[in-house]
Amino acid sequence: MSSGQILLVPSCEPGRGSGHLSRALALVRDLRALGREARLFLSSKAGTAHLGDMETLFRSLNFSPEWRITENELQNINVKDVECIVLDRFQTPPEEFERWKGLAPLVGIDEGGPCRDRFDFLIDILVPRTLGKPAPNIAAPSLLQISSNPQPKKRGENGNAALKVLVSFGREDSAGLGFASARALSRKNNAGGMDITLLRGGMGKFEELPNVRLLENIPALGEHLAEYDLLITHYGITAYEALYAKTPVLLVSPTAYHEKLAKAAGFYSVGIGKIGVSHPFLQKLEKICAALARQYGLDREPAQNLAGLINGFSPLASRECPCCGGMAWRSIARFCERTYCRCSRCGVIYMNRANKPPIEYEREYFFEFYKQQYGKTYIEDFPNLIAGGKRRIGIINSLLPAGDRRTLLDIGCAYGPFLIAAREEGFSPTGIDPAQDAVSYVQQNLGIPAIQGFFPGCQIPEPDNSPFYDAVTLWYVVEHFRDCAPVFAEIKKILKPGGVLAFSTPSYSGISGRFSPVRFLKNSPADHWTVWSPFMVRKALRLAGYTVKKIVISGHHPERFPLLGKYTNGEECPLYKLLLAVSKLFALGDTFEVYAAALPRKEAK
Repeated sequence: MSSGQILLVPSCEPGRGSGHLSRALALVRDLRALGREARLFLSSKAGTAHLGDMETLFRSLNFSPEWRITENELQNINVKDVECIVLDRFQTPPEEFERWKGLAPLVGIDEGGPCRDRFDFLIDILVPRTLGKPAPNIAAPSLLQISSNPQPKKRGENGNAALKVLVSFGREDSAGLGFASARALSRKNNAGGMDITLLRGGMGKFEELPNVRLLENIPALGEHLAEYDLLITHYGITAYEALYAKTPVLLVSPTAYHEKLAKAAGFYSVGIGKIGVSHPFLQKLEKICAALARQYGLDREPAQNLAGLINGFSPLASRECPCCGGMAWRSIARFCERTYCRCSRCGVIYMNRANKPPIEYEREYFFEFYKQQYGKTYIEDFPNLIAGGKRRIGIINSLLPAGDRRTLLDIGCAYGPFLIAAREEGFSPTGIDPAQDAVSYVQQNLGIPAIQGFFPGCQIPEPDNSPFYDAVTLWYVVEHFRDCAPVFAEIKKILKPGGVLAFSTPSYSGISGRFSPVRFLKNSPADHWTVWSPFMVRKALRLAGYTVKKIVISGHHPERFPLLGKYTNGEECPLYKLLLAVSKLFALGDTFEVYAAALPRKEAK
């Protein structure tokens, strides 16, 4: 588990209520209980007077003031110690976003501002799916920090048949809906059929209301909601806590935005600033709320809470394009632990992850994983791999100047089928791979030089009679580098003038990517940090100091065509042959190979 510090930044401006701040305070507390270093930052410009006594709020949530970081402390913080920054800001202003973006990976909670699609990771707890555009990485109201579910009391217990109603609109209640709702209920309660409790919000003074109990505060409110037959509140955390407590909840909206959220989430709302309730209606409301609880997973003990989720984060997020250093202004797809961004400069798509990919490049990667995908192990597939390697060597040969015995470095050589092809075609090959088992096989079984290590960073042996290689190859390897820029730079240093860089990779513009880009990215392996297309690769390599000489589209799969593909029945099927011809004609293969030469230094831009 990572031990990096997590910084929490909540919204606490007037008009935003206390929900964001309370959630951040509880999250800091819970993260620290899990052993994680977590701190809370409140800007000196934010102001919290509208929220009342902050010390009382701190005590009610068991939050120590020592866990708060000041503006001065923030200026002196070592950014290398910050694992990530969690913004619970409601709508983060662009200038503030840029400030935090420069420090560490950003996690947004219920973010609805103009920078929503620029966050490294998004968690929606209260933002309904229909309004959470673009979609978040994780959407789960069950992540609320909810205590164990108490057994609700039924009306009529203890000889009390009155409807117990709680009215609560938070610590701020700037619209004054708490008092207005309680007054409306009081006027309808002449017969005494309701036992009404009003939690005092805002800073104003309230007049006494007949048959209404007025309380300043209920510590740990969520733990007491089951004691009531009905909760009247606005859209927010308390509404979901009521679902978990099996207490019917009726919403009254202070703003049009609250009303929009309430309707999108499926709650019953009486509108903006209106209130009305009757006993027969309560039965209908109970059914509505019970269905919502099932929908949001709040009808059972949550499998995980927000603190547990974020404590498991060890973000790997690039602040700039890993290929050209450009900036990605927008994310294009989000999944549970992954966010995909497109570089605005070179167009390459790259991945940010909440955690390190759960893949190790050892023996099982080439046997179990490979067999699951292709139906045979890597060694069993050697004849096909060698044949494909000879075709590639022929292209490389055609691009190299005439010369004697040529040298080649194959990065990510695995068990060496391409090294065999290169040797049989007259090259003097050398391999490099992170898997020691693969390197030993190449050395002992094939008799070809190979070293174990990760490129770049390991010591590359010099080829015979020259400090440079004629060709450097990476077959389905380039996408495994989190940072491609130093890879291309180091390759350029070890290539002869006019030498060839060649690699293959999945294609975003193949039939799978064109038909369903989101599904293509969702199915992309967890360790593929970059996603390429023939269009992207020309510009990206030009910026890296290469010029593309040839692109070969490969990986044609007629069976993947939408609508018609499912009707293909083997390679001899006429429809299969037709779709194969279409795929080749329009370059719709799901993989491609690129062959490039290093530009003279003065031409690289």
